Amino acid sequence: MKYFITGATGFIGGKVAHMLREGGHEVIALVRYPAKAGALAARGIHLHPGDVTDKESMREGMAGAEGVFHVAGWYKIGLKDKTPGQKVNVEGTRNVLELMSELNIPRGVYTSTLAVNSDTQGKIADESYHFDGQHISEYDRTKAEAHKIARQFIADGLPLVIVMPGIVYGPEDTSDMHDTWQQYLTRKMPVLPQGAAYSWGYIDDIARGHLLAMEKGRVGESYIICGPSHTLIEAIQLGEKITGVPAARLYAPRWALLAAAGVMDMIDNVLPVPVNYAGETLRVVAGVTYLGDNSKARRELGYDPRPLEDGLRQTLEWEMTQLGMEAKNQPPP
Repeated sequence: MKYFITGATGFIGGKVAHMLREGGHEVIALVRYPAKAGALAARGIHLHPGDVTDKESMREGMAGAEGVFHVAGWYKIGLKDKTPGQKVNVEGTRNVLELMSELNIPRGVYTSTLAVNSDTQGKIADESYHFDGQHISEYDRTKAEAHKIARQFIADGLPLVIVMPGIVYGPEDTSDMHDTWQQYLTRKMPVLPQGAAYSWGYIDDIARGHLLAMEKGRVGESYIICGPSHTLIEAIQLGEKITGVPAARLYAPRWALLAAAGVMDMIDNVLPVPVNYAGETLRVVAGVTYLGDNSKARRELGYDPRPLEDGLRQTLEWEMTQLGMEAKNQPPP
């Protein structure tokens, strides 16, 4: 089959594109800078120059596709300039879905996120969960707006399936999660946020969830394709078990992080604040839970994500290789 994909130079999109090629499909990847997408071209993926913020730039590449994966998104926390969030996540999604409709694409998968629910306050939410409060970050807000746009296109007849990953991790990641593992491994993480919890999806499982949604998902439905839920403290403690690198023993309570966020907001009005210490960044980790229930995806798609320890072992082995480190704790033969 012939598929058009946005976001193929990113972590999730790249893995989806590679899996499609491994399955023998023709893949056209929308890329802003073809010269920087050599890894995709080397796998036989066709590169189509364009950008989700420019609707017409995608038309020729998408025409004739039997399916579209819209994976592209802006994911930044703590930046002062947040304008790309609206342009990419909201307007970009509208552009892709409008074009799908105009070109009569028979099927599509849109990558949403559990972050549309912001802080679930400890609740493991399913697809029926609805959040009406104030979002913690601009990423959460813009992805929630884009999710509503996707639902409206579905209501208008677009043959679309929505997938909702949680936090995604794995080898070759370049996101904030990669920075977290590096800080842990180099012992630059003396304090961990108390209560912060996520539903952890290994990259291969998340990408496979996209393919399953395209193949088996019911049009108009949303599927949470997250992995198991654990606190960040539990994840780092698993890291200690795997690598032998000690986990932080100091935990910052929610109130302290929120107080610090308020202070950093004031400072940011006068002086530039490092992204890791920005008010938005501190609020996102202040005992916040981004949790989801993947029962529907398991039941209807055959989705079967691996335990955190299994995926984390592969991830940390890769991260340690990048740092020139060796694990102190080796798995039993």
